[in-house]
Amino acid sequence: MIDVAVYNKEGKEIEKIQVDESLFGGEVRHALLKQALVMYHANKRVGTAATKSRGMVAGSTRKLFRQKGTGNARVGASRTHKRVGGGVAFAKRARDFGKDMNRKMRRLALDSALLAKMSSQSVVVVDELSFDAPKTKEMASILKNLDVNRGCLLTVKENDKNVYLSARNIYKVDVSVVSDLNAGDVLNKQKLVITKEAFEKLLAARQSA
Repeated sequence: MIDVAVYNKEGKEIEKIQVDESLFGGEVRHALLKQALVMYHANKRVGTAATKSRGMVAGSTRKLFRQKGTGNARVGASRTHKRVGGGVAFAKRARDFGKDMNRKMRRLALDSALLAKMSSQSVVVVDELSFDAPKTKEMASILKNLDVNRGCLLTVKENDKNVYLSARNIYKVDVSVVSDLNAGDVLNKQKLVITKEAFEKLLAARQSA
């Protein structure tokens, strides 16, 4: 069993939640985590870089002048990559860097990521997180009280516009809904800050699976 502390907004521990490791696979699958992380990074790549090869450049294929007798260096067509306005040697082509994993593997990778965070005491559960209006200063103060100073993934039970607007201008802080969590987002942040109700929803989903 792993004890996960629950804190209030002032950063004081108010209770502990016991989590059974078997709900999250029982062990951290490092190879699967690596595969998932590579996939999520690859899927963010925009493979639109492209240049024109000599076959794509407009112009004649005629040899510019005869091979011998002119006193000049021998040359071929104007579209060669050695001439201004010609094509590019080994031209880049638009490509798709995307990778895929099936649903079960993605789920197992997320469980391993969450288990790794809980085992390293990098999951911070806050009892309540709500705002009447966007308040970045107050959000920054709460994160400071929770000793979160190197970035985090702030996870809530459902979409909350005020929480999102309060956190969006804070450096290295991202906001996510618990149902949208994935292994890549969890691993890319030092800490996972999650509300108690979102954490309970996460546990309930694992217990019913």
